[in-house]
Amino acid sequence: MFLNLPFPSKISLRFLRVWQRNFGVYRQTWIISFLPPLLEPVLYILAFGLGLGQLVGELKVGSRVVSYTVFIAPALVAVAIMYNAFFETSYNSFVRMYYQKTYDALLATPLNLQEVILGDIFWAATKSVIAALLMGTMLYLFGLLALPGSFLLLPLALLGGLFFASLGMICTGLVPSIETFNVPIFLLITPMFLFSGTFFPLQQLPEWAQRVALALPLTHLVDLARASALGELSGISLWSIAYLVVGTLLLLPLALYLMQRRIID
Repeated sequence: MFLNLPFPSKISLRFLRVWQRNFGVYRQTWIISFLPPLLEPVLYILAFGLGLGQLVGELKVGSRVVSYTVFIAPALVAVAIMYNAFFETSYNSFVRMYYQKTYDALLATPLNLQEVILGDIFWAATKSVIAALLMGTMLYLFGLLALPGSFLLLPLALLGGLFFASLGMICTGLVPSIETFNVPIFLLITPMFLFSGTFFPLQQLPEWAQRVALALPLTHLVDLARASALGELSGISLWSIAYLVVGTLLLLPLALYLMQRRIID
């Protein structure tokens, strides 16, 4: 299989034209797109900060002791990065490919299929960066994120966005119908949302569950987001960075291959 993976020579900077096309569509509905990243933090903080946070109290992160709302704030950004990237290259890319026939129109131009797919992946990563910026700004206004460490959430959003966008595109290359996306969401995305250290420390889980959680990509994204925002980056963080970098380098060409096989082969 891997002998047929797309080679870089087949891909040029023309993929940015796909990114530009998607950005143009995004600008037409930017108000609707801006609302979730702006309102989600408010809802989460009201629910968990004023509700559950009163019961939990303070938690230790590295060398610091923080309130529960400060603990979950960076994790909410990490979750937004995952959701924006994954859903853009799963549901939205499937709709563009199958229902709107956008891929057919793009392939009628000098763009090749790999460039079209890569443009979609990079656009999904861009949406993750936008979501991280909007959500991070709101959380900063609530006093839950501190500068300058929180600026690191933006490059982290790009890296995490590329990872989860590639993962979403792999699903698009495999699922037989749009309804089948419920399977990876139920088996992968929802468990990561719940058990990746987003809402509670992993140390609260049994040892076997901690090991499973460490295999989940969102766990590493949450750890990096929390460590960046709280100024607790350390040598251990390098393992999480390596996980996401290596994972992206493996998943991205696989996504290109699977989509090429689905559309052409």
